[in-house]
Order: sequence, then structure tokens, then C-alpha cells
Amino acid sequence: MNDVKESRLFPAQDRVALFEATAPGLDPVAWAENNADRMTAATIAAGASLLRGFDVPDDTVFARFVRVFGEEMAEYTYRSTPRSKVGDVYTSTEYPATEIIPQHNEMAYTSVWPRWLWFYSNIAARSGGETPLADSHAVYQRIPADVRERFERHGVRYVRNYRPGLGVSWQETFQGMDREAVEQFCAERGIVYEWLPDGSLRTSETCQAITTHPDTGKVVWMNQAHLFHVSSLNEATREALMELMAEEDLPRNAYLGDGSRIDDADLAAIRAAYDAELLKFPWQPGDLLMVDNLAMSHGRSTFEGPRKLLVAMTGSVGSH
Repeated sequence: MNDVKESRLFPAQDRVALFEATAPGLDPVAWAENNADRMTAATIAAGASLLRGFDVPDDTVFARFVRVFGEEMAEYTYRSTPRSKVGDVYTSTEYPATEIIPQHNEMAYTSVWPRWLWFYSNIAARSGGETPLADSHAVYQRIPADVRERFERHGVRYVRNYRPGLGVSWQETFQGMDREAVEQFCAERGIVYEWLPDGSLRTSETCQAITTHPDTGKVVWMNQAHLFHVSSLNEATREALMELMAEEDLPRNAYLGDGSRIDDADLAAIRAAYDAELLKFPWQPGDLLMVDNLAMSHGRSTFEGPRKLLVAMTGSVGSH
């Protein structure tokens, strides 16, 4: 196939396979039907694959492209951020354009994660709006050994309070479930739950800090302690919340698995490791990105102008 050129988007790091259409009007679905294995292998080798210059007019073509790879698209159950469904896929997290979304592996705050993430750039922002990636193994290696050891020994405990108006409600998190179904979901996953007097829900789940990549055998950093911890909030928000409520009532927070507090300095070291490994590229309209969710974390830069990025998740892999 001479109409698609393969290279690396970040050759120095040997990360992100780039498949560029060299002729206009190329159908990504037809191409994927002949090249799915090649693209999956490239994604495992390079952490992600970017298709650029193909003809991707809308979300239906995106959904058909994802389906070529053979696994049903997952629903966003037990979600932690607001998003909307568009056909068979979802919008990316609906946070204001002025906010950065820190690096994270999708659903690393629990013990079962999607294997693959898929992104479709329908409208690229006028400026900013990148989806930076970071190599999860390189991040792990960069975190100071004493910090890693603490996290590996104890794991991470995530405490969440689901209250309307403060974060996401339990009804939004556990889409389409009643209280009984939520209790069953929690019981199956080993999530400790408590219904509070005002009808809201509190959950506590202790999960892994790291995992081993199923194909490469590399150890990867696989948690969202730095995102859930109260230190991820700006100072004004953090102070306001702490004045309003007790620590255990915060919308979300993270502890070491034994329940002890995580030192702010440890979280600063983790954030610095992510920052040092960031790989950023500007989206172009029609870009399709396949990400190995264990090999690469992702985030979002601030942006100006309209931006529409659609996402899908497939496959399932867990720490148990």
C-alpha cells in the first residue's frame, strides 16, 4: 500500500506510529480492514498510532473504524468526569477550555481498565487543545525510588463522595443503575460503599499503584492518586472546600492503601515525572489516534476556539 506512509511522530523517543495518507479521500475503515493487525502491533510497539490525512467526515465513520478492530465499544460506567454520548462514541471530558486535564491512564482509579483508547479530532482548536501523551514505563522509572516503593507496597485508596453540584452524582457515575444495582456493582469489584443520611453515596476502593504491561512485560505507573488527591485542586478551591466540609466528605481524595495520607511532596514528584515525559502534537481535523491505555497516559492542554474531540474505549484488562 503505497498510499500510506509509516513513520514515528516522535522519532527520538520511538513513540507514536504515524500512518499518513499520501492521496486524498482515503477511507480509514477500508484501510483498517486490511491493516488492523499491523496498526495494533505498531500501537503496542510505539504506545499509540496516529492516522492522518484520511477521509473522516463524522462520528459514524469513526465508530465504524473502531469496530474494525473487533471489540465492542465500552460504556462509560463508574465514570469520574462529565461527558456526553454522540452516537456510539463520547465527547472528551467536558471541562472548561481554560483548565488543563492532568496526565492519566483511563480508569486507573479502579482495578479494570480499557485496553485501547480511540480519539477522533472532528474540530481542532484554533490554538492549544492538544492531547499530550506520556510513556507510562518512563514515568515509572522517573519517579524517585522511595516514592515508588511506598505506592507499590500500599497501593492507592480512592475515597469518593457523589453529591449533585459537587463533582458527579452517583446517578451520573453509575449510569442507568438503581441503588441495588450500584450495591451489586460495588460488591463485585470489592468497592466499600456507604449510603449517607442525605441520600448521597460514599465509596472507598483500594487499587494498584503499578501494573505489568501484558505484551511488553514493562512495569507501568497505573493509578490516579495525583488526580484524585485534594492537592490537585487550585489553592483557593482547596481552601474553600476544606472550610465547607470535613476531609472525608470531599468529592474525591486519595490516600495510600493503608489509609495514611499521601505527602504533597510525593505527589509533586509524580507530577514532575509526567511533565518530563510529555509528548505533545497539535491535532489536525480528521486525525484518528489509537492509544495503548497501559503504555501511555494522556491529558489535555488548555485551548481557544471551538474544539470537538470524540473518544471510544475497547477491550478490558485488569490487575486481578
